[in-house]
Amino acid sequence: MEHAAARWLESRGAHVLEQQYRSRHGEIDLIYEEEGQLVFGEVKYRTSQRYGTPAEAVDAVKRRRIAYTAQTYMLQKGINDVPVRFDVIEMMEQDGRLYIRVLKDAFRPGE
Repeated sequence: MEHAAARWLESRGAHVLEQQYRSRHGEIDLIYEEEGQLVFGEVKYRTSQRYGTPAEAVDAVKRRRIAYTAQTYMLQKGINDVPVRFDVIEMMEQDGRLYIRVLKDAFRPGE
């Protein structure tokens, strides 16, 4: 699903830098640049909302892991003084169609 989300984001002007970036702290599904910001994106896919929306699956533990992994990425790449955003990319399949919604600035580290 990350590949489909990356293609969708790029078709809307984002520049994908990494897919499935891993460090000892965890994994970030997508890292991309958009609107002058470095964005760390968590992709969540669901076929129904029986157990809530895809974004609701990004709990406090997952947000902390993403934030630590983002710090690791920025240190490794020597990135600082760049605006950073954390998005959740929701992917839902309904009636044979794939729907994508990006929740920009879905959370901030420490929340």
